[in-house]
Amino acid sequence: MAKSATIFAASQQPLTLALLVLPQSSILEVASTLDPLRSANRHLGSDSYRWRVVSPDGRAVPLTCGIELPSNGPLSAAEGADALIVIAGFQQWQGATQPLIRSLARMAPRFAAVGGIDAGAWVLARAGLLNGYKATVHWEDHEDFAAAHPGVDVQPSRFVLDRNRFTAGGAAPAADLMLHLIKARHGPALALQVAASFITTARDGHDPQISPKKPDLRLDPRVAAAIARMEARLDQPETAEETARAVGLSPRRLEQLFTQNLGLPPAAYALSLRLQAARRMITDTRHPLAEVALRCGFSSASSLSRAFSAKFGTAPSRLR
Repeated sequence: MAKSATIFAASQQPLTLALLVLPQSSILEVASTLDPLRSANRHLGSDSYRWRVVSPDGRAVPLTCGIELPSNGPLSAAEGADALIVIAGFQQWQGATQPLIRSLARMAPRFAAVGGIDAGAWVLARAGLLNGYKATVHWEDHEDFAAAHPGVDVQPSRFVLDRNRFTAGGAAPAADLMLHLIKARHGPALALQVAASFITTARDGHDPQISPKKPDLRLDPRVAAAIARMEARLDQPETAEETARAVGLSPRRLEQLFTQNLGLPPAAYALSLRLQAARRMITDTRHPLAEVALRCGFSSASSLSRAFSAKFGTAPSRLR
């Protein structure tokens, strides 16, 4: 394949993908990338899609679930593939060392297309491979990613194609991206058959990663409305009284409904949401604890530490 060609176009030629999988990636992201292609081959009756897995050190890759993914070698083993896809998740900065970043930047022009799944976009951006391109990353990272890489036009989409670059925000968008690839190369009928194999339907790339929530019929609608307000105000939390007033209830009635539906009063539920968000930031980013505290509605790092230790039985600093 000519290196100027797009892989997202009708073609009967076999397509070879190389997956650079970083440690602490999700097995679901790997499967969402490969299994639609495996299913397409099954329906086609031929190996129209081929792949190899490479890793930073050429050895098996430890995934978040504790399973090790076999590797066909280091990044150099990706040579000759039509496209390179970087899959990364937690703590991508540890697996994507500076030597790997330099090798990635050097090798990228040898592929017709280069893509990233989830935190793979961070790795591509650090290599300078997304400057001047539209791209997406997992929704939890949008703000940080845009601030760290102002040369990238960050989109809130499920997946983004821009010339010879493509990115997907996570596991489900990766499957959507692969279905789009299959549709582009072999037509909508095959893509529909592959989606049906997994009892799913393809989502469009421009769809937002976070869709408006459907009403949960198990919850009182006033409780659901209150929860939505809490989730939207993690950095500037309301008092329970303010939330109650906003959904048209007295504080006492809101507390009764929360206890009946969730077993927790509104204030405790809101605090739990903020602490869960703080734990994600502590484990998944390198933000200072003071910044995590402010983003999650705590007045200081010490107030976050006290609440965090009471909730999880350990200090937030110990998670790092």
